Amino acid sequence: MSKWSLVTKGFVKDNPTFVLVLGMCPTLATTTSAINGLEMGLATLFVLVLSNMAISALAPLVPDKVHIPVYIVVIATFVTVLQLLMQAYMPAAYATLGLFIPLIVVNCIVLGRAEAFANKNTVIDSALDGIGVGLGFTLSLTVIGLVREILGSGSAFGFKFIPGDGILAFVMAPGAFLVLGYLMVLFNKYLKK
Repeated sequence: MSKWSLVTKGFVKDNPTFVLVLGMCPTLATTTSAINGLEMGLATLFVLVLSNMAISALAPLVPDKVHIPVYIVVIATFVTVLQLLMQAYMPAAYATLGLFIPLIVVNCIVLGRAEAFANKNTVIDSALDGIGVGLGFTLSLTVIGLVREILGSGSAFGFKFIPGDGILAFVMAPGAFLVLGYLMVLFNKYLKK
């Protein structure tokens, strides 16, 4: 498999949101706006790339009986680093995303990629896989957030362009499910062409 295809398969073939249907908790909860989706996606990308690289490097040294706990400790370490960096340099984003940053530790996308890919491949390949899947997740969350923000409040990335109020349901939980469902249908219909 080429290096480029390791990155691109995370966008389409292994898209964590629209194809694999992983990470639904942050997908549904943080995508009330495009900027929230983008920030959550980039936070997950940061943890995914670094944890994939570390797990790939550590995998030959870790006994099979304890590999999952070791992976969780590695992922938790990078999430803690992310939390501290966000609190120091991006307090508004950290306040907005709140509880969902520490929950990256148990995000099945991160642990799934560690188990399915990083522990069996080289550090470089694992980094490229993390970049591809992380960018696919970021793109998915941003698009869902953008659609919800446009329909729910008439704005995009915080810039209001439709006067008046939008459809309140789209910035609430029902809107998350509707937008996700329709985007999954469109995405998978595109894949079948």
